[in-house]
This record gives sequence, C-alpha cells and structure tokens, in this order.
Amino acid sequence: MGDVYADPDVISRLLSESRTWAFVGLSDNQAREVHNQARLLQRRGKRIVPVHPSGAAVLGERGYASLADVPDAADVDVVGVYRRSEHAGAAVDEAIAAGAKAVWLPLGVIDEAAARRAKDAGLDVVMDRCPAIEWNRRH
Repeated sequence: MGDVYADPDVISRLLSESRTWAFVGLSDNQAREVHNQARLLQRRGKRIVPVHPSGAAVLGERGYASLADVPDAADVDVVGVYRRSEHAGAAVDEAIAAGAKAVWLPLGVIDEAAARRAKDAGLDVVMDRCPAIEWNRRH
C-alpha cells in the first residue's frame, strides 16, 4: 500500500476544508473509537452524521441506518468507515453510490480493492490513518 492512500495534501484538505463527515459504525457506545473521533471532529466544527443499523441519534445528531437513508448524502464531504476491514468494502461502495466526495478508513481498516474503486469513482481516499493523529500533525 505504501502511502498511496495517505497523501498529506489530501489529508490536510479533508481535515481543513470538509464540513460534513458521515461516520459509518457510529453508535451511542462511548467506548468505541469511532465515538471519540466523531466527537473530536464535531468539537472542531464539523457536522457529523451517525450511520449505524440502529439509526440512533448520537452526539446530538440524527442517526441513519445506512448512507442511502441520509438526505442529501451528496453533501457529505467525508465518509469515515469505522467497520472491520472485511466489511469496509460495502461501506465504501455505499459512499460511492451516495455521491460522497471522500472516504477515510482509519487505522487498521485496510481494503485495497475498495480504495481503488473509490479512487476510480473520483473520490479522495485516505486509508489506515487516524483523523485525530493527522489533525494534531497539521494544526
């Protein structure tokens, strides 16, 4: 993989210019890392959209069972895919179908084929990187 999906310019742009992040896998379970990442970005002025089969509201934001259920999903700048690697591809495909502009697969979530599909569809792709760590490097 190398750093093909860790372009510093793309990472900086997504962290600084994005407005809306959908977090696939975000539930009200505060012990999960996705909850910490969503809260961090929310505190830094990003709108978050929880996407979890429960459809529960999280961090004061209405939740949705899937990306397809998110109204104006094309307005989502980044889809954070907080699913195990073997399930990440389906979430990436949903992000492509929804018209998202980028996908971000956090540390340890690696799916080369899904990343290529997203890139081929014109999305920015970040893989195996932590938003919090990258934020601290750049801000």
